Amino acid sequence: MTPQARRDWITGRLDPIHLYNPSLADPVRSDFDLNPGLRMDSPHALRPAAVLVGLIERPDGLTVLLTRRADTLRSHTGQIAFPGGRCDPGETPWETALREAQEEVGLDPSFVTLAGLLHGYQTVTGFHVTPVVGFIDPAAEFVASPEEVADVFETPFDFLMDPANHERQHRVTPSGERRNFYAMPWNEWFIWGATAGMLRALYERLHEETGDVPPA
Repeated sequence: MTPQARRDWITGRLDPIHLYNPSLADPVRSDFDLNPGLRMDSPHALRPAAVLVGLIERPDGLTVLLTRRADTLRSHTGQIAFPGGRCDPGETPWETALREAQEEVGLDPSFVTLAGLLHGYQTVTGFHVTPVVGFIDPAAEFVASPEEVADVFETPFDFLMDPANHERQHRVTPSGERRNFYAMPWNEWFIWGATAGMLRALYERLHEETGDVPPA
């Protein structure tokens, strides 16, 4: 498949940006998909957030831009994450995703071509996260902000979109509850939780909902 054919195939299966529903009422995926009995930390108000699912068009194939959160952060310390964060008042998800990517890894928004959106993802911590998918020019450079990001790395798109690599694991919370989650270990990186859940949602959007496969 040519790079343009793959780009068109992915874009055609995402929600167009101009159809975005700001009411947070779009069908969601969530941390609760594998944990129907899990309780939300903030059940009374979902806070809007967004992440950039950045697909870098390398000569050898697509890669996905990921970060390891800084060890000094108060929450989700050291976890693997997409660039992203809470939406500022009046921001669209794609504005948030591009702003956060520039703040966290120095990504110039001019190197990003927005492709579309996935359904919102609800986290146990009370965020409604909109994954914004965009294609990143391989000429882009990344510089981690030390206050927020410990490492910036890329993982092959084909690895992350292979269901054989979508492990189901679990941990026991301090309160004794069992939490199930997707995990996609790759080299020294343990990709899990909401990040892996959103990658699983992307896989299902591209493959399972239509039954289509990428053109050869």
